[in-house]
Amino acid sequence: MCSTGLRRIAVLCIATFLATAAGAAPKVKRVQKLADDAGAPFHNILVVTLFPDFGGGKTLEKRIVGLLAERGTKSVASTSMMNTKTPQTPETYLALVDRTGADAVLVTQLVDVESDIEAKDANPQASVKFTSVFRFDLWGREVTEYVEPKLVTQKGEVLLVTQMFSVEKREAVWAIQSKLKFKMDVSEPRPYGAYDDESKSIVKYLVRDGLIAR
Repeated sequence: MCSTGLRRIAVLCIATFLATAAGAAPKVKRVQKLADDAGAPFHNILVVTLFPDFGGGKTLEKRIVGLLAERGTKSVASTSMMNTKTPQTPETYLALVDRTGADAVLVTQLVDVESDIEAKDANPQASVKFTSVFRFDLWGREVTEYVEPKLVTQKGEVLLVTQMFSVEKREAVWAIQSKLKFKMDVSEPRPYGAYDDESKSIVKYLVRDGLIAR
């Protein structure tokens, strides 16, 4: 399959997260506890999302920054200093750390999507799976043939991982994973409402675990 086709499916998959049914709160699991010598609480945080959809990542970053501001913690959305052509590489984000003087970087990435797509008015089907080895930039994809139908029903599960990196220590000092299940008609336009629950969940755990001031 051509790269354009893969990108279309990637954007479609992250769009399903945006369309998660109202009230379907993410299930959160702590996967790395904050060490006593991590340097927390942090006071100037660069907020980063690693999604195939720039608009979706920008929305989540903006909402996290807003919630942190309400608690008196300074933070900056990386997408406020980027555009769709800016590469999502460590070099890019390290330059933004220097630019903002951040003492920590909060990174949320799409780790896994398991999705079944079924056409109602046509026969083609597609199964899309993204895999990761829980690293910053390693991705794997398994995609069967996909033909774009008129009406499509999609269901599956989205897994996100959020990590806090200490600039002083130059390593991840804390991490949680969020799991969401969804079922939707992808032919209907949807808002970015699901990010309200996700951003609140992330900030709640940042406060609970002492990464920002209470």
